Amino acid sequence: MSTQAPFTVEQFYKFLSQQKLMAGKCLKCGKIHLPPRPLCDNCYSRDFKWVSVSGKGRLLTYTVINIAPAQFQPLTPYAVGIVQLENGVKIPGMIQGLKQEQLKIGMELTLDFGTCNTAQQ
Repeated sequence: MSTQAPFTVEQFYKFLSQQKLMAGKCLKCGKIHLPPRPLCDNCYSRDFKWVSVSGKGRLLTYTVINIAPAQFQPLTPYAVGIVQLENGVKIPGMIQGLKQEQLKIGMELTLDFGTCNTAQQ
């Protein structure tokens, strides 16, 4: 590994707090891991570099949560979806700022760093 920031989930969240979406890119096969991990699940390499990832993508699927864990009850109903980012990486997130009837598979969404959730552009 290089001398840059460690490839840990803690470092990933530190980048998020700085409004940076960073992923670990395997130096052997090129696979991008988000969140990063210490071992490539494609080629088993341990050599990574941090790469910036666009927070823009398309909604692949979603569900609306009506019965939630206690800490999320005040938000119900809310939507959670999988967004495929521009580089192909898929990331889950809460979708906010849209009514349920506005959600459409394939719609463009952008990560909102203020809440670390997914929101419309």
